[in-house]
Amino acid sequence: MSEESQISDSEDLQKRLAEVQTLLARHKLAEGLAQQQEAPPQPDDGTEEQARHQHLEELQQKLDSMHPADIAHILESLPLDERLLVWDLVKAGRDGEILLEVSDAVRETLIESMARDELLAAAETLDADELADLAPDLPRDVIQDVFQSLSVEEREQLRAAMSYPEDSVGSIMDFEMVTVREDVTLEVVLRYLRRFDELPDHTDQLFVVDREEHLKGVLPLNVLLVNDPEVEVGAVMQADFIELQPDDFAEEAAKAFERYDLVSAPVVDHDGKLVGRVTVNAVVDFIREEAESEQLAHAGLREEEDIFASVWDSVKNRWSWLAVNLVTAFVASRVIGAFEGSIEKLVALAALMPIVAGIGGNSGNQTITMIVRAIAMGQVQPDATRRLLRKELGVALINGLIWGSLLGVIAWWLYGSVKLGLVMTSAMTLNLLLAASAGVGIPLMRQRLGSDPAVGSSVMITALTDSGGFFIFLGLATLFLM
Repeated sequence: MSEESQISDSEDLQKRLAEVQTLLARHKLAEGLAQQQEAPPQPDDGTEEQARHQHLEELQQKLDSMHPADIAHILESLPLDERLLVWDLVKAGRDGEILLEVSDAVRETLIESMARDELLAAAETLDADELADLAPDLPRDVIQDVFQSLSVEEREQLRAAMSYPEDSVGSIMDFEMVTVREDVTLEVVLRYLRRFDELPDHTDQLFVVDREEHLKGVLPLNVLLVNDPEVEVGAVMQADFIELQPDDFAEEAAKAFERYDLVSAPVVDHDGKLVGRVTVNAVVDFIREEAESEQLAHAGLREEEDIFASVWDSVKNRWSWLAVNLVTAFVASRVIGAFEGSIEKLVALAALMPIVAGIGGNSGNQTITMIVRAIAMGQVQPDATRRLLRKELGVALINGLIWGSLLGVIAWWLYGSVKLGLVMTSAMTLNLLLAASAGVGIPLMRQRLGSDPAVGSSVMITALTDSGGFFIFLGLATLFLM
C-alpha cells in the first residue's frame, strides 16, 4: 500500500468517526428536547418518535457498511456511554469479529455490557483459533456452553489453541487451510478448489500431505495455474520450504515472515504432521501488539489503557512505576540537599545542573532504545556485551567532549569563570559515560534475569542520570570551585 493510499484511508476513517460523533450529538440533542417538553401529551401518530430516532437509524446504516476493524476504531474513540450506544446498534452477527478487533481494555467494557445469550451468539460465529483469542475475556460458563456446541474436531482445535503460550506460534496459528495429496493431478486439484465457496484468507499455497497428514511439500497457487493440468502434484510441489512448530516463539516466526517475504507458512508437530498454518495478517497483528506493549512498558505502564476508562482504573494501571519514580526523585533531591552549601555559595550551580541531568537522560534513552530494539531482533548475543559497551562509551565520550565543551564555553561566557566552564565540560562527559553504561547494562541485565528489557527502562535510566548527574556536577563544583 502506497503512502498516499495510507493517508487517504486514515483520513477516510477520521471522516467516518466525525460523522458518527455528529449523529450521536444530534440524537442526544433530540432526546434532550423531547424530555424538556412540558406540553400535555398529544395523540401520537408515530411521526415524532420516528423523527427522534432517525439519527440512530442513519447511524446504524453507516455502521452496517463498515469493516469490523473500522467499527472497532470508532468504539475505542468514543466515551463509554456513546460507545455502548453504538455497540447496541451493531448487528449481532458481527459482534464476535468486532470484539476480536478492539483493544483488550475496550473489549472488557463491551463484554460487561452484554447479556449471556448475546455473548453465546457472538462466540458461535467465530472459528476455533479466534475463540482461543477471545476466551480469556469471556465468562467461564459462556466458554463451557460454547465448547459443548462445537464439533469434536473444533473442540480439539480450541483445546490445542488455548494450550499454547501467548507468545508462541501456536497462539497465532490458523486451522483453516487446504490440503491435497501428491499422487493426484493438477486437474483434480483445480476441480477440488472449485467446490469451495471461497478459499481461506491469505491462501497463497496448498499443503501436500500423505494419508497420515504428514507434510510432504507445498504447492504455490502460481505453480498450480501455470503447469500442465495432467502433471501430478508430486512432480511440481516444492519440498524446500519454511515450516514452523507450535512451540516456536511467535517473534521468531515474525522474523521469518519478514526475511523471506512469506504470506503463509505451515505449522507441523514434532512428528511432522500438519496441524495448522500461520498467515501474514496474524504476524502483522502480533508485531503491532508487541510494539504497543513495548511502547507502554518503556513508559512504565502495565497494560494498554482505555483512554475513556474510569479514574480508578487508570490509577491502578499507572501507580507502580510512579511509585518507583517517586523513590528515585527523592534520592535525587537528597543528592542536591547534600550540596546545599555549595549551591548557596554559587547560585549558578542551580541554573546549570538541570542541563547536565537532562542531556544525560536523553543520551541514556537513545542508548537503551537501540539496545532493546537489537535484543528484540535477536541481534545481541551474550558475548556481545563488551563490544556494545565499548562502542557506546566511545560515542558518549565524543558527544560529551563536543557538547560539554560547548556548554562549558557558554557557562564561562555567562558567569565569567573558566573553572566553572571546565567543571561543566567534565560533568557532562562523565554523565554521558554513565548514561551509556546504564543504557547497555540495564536491558541486558533484565534479559539475563528473564524479565522484559523494555519494562520501565526509561524510568530507570532517567533516575540514574538525574541522581548521577547532580552528584557528579555538584561534587566536581564543590571540589574545584569552593
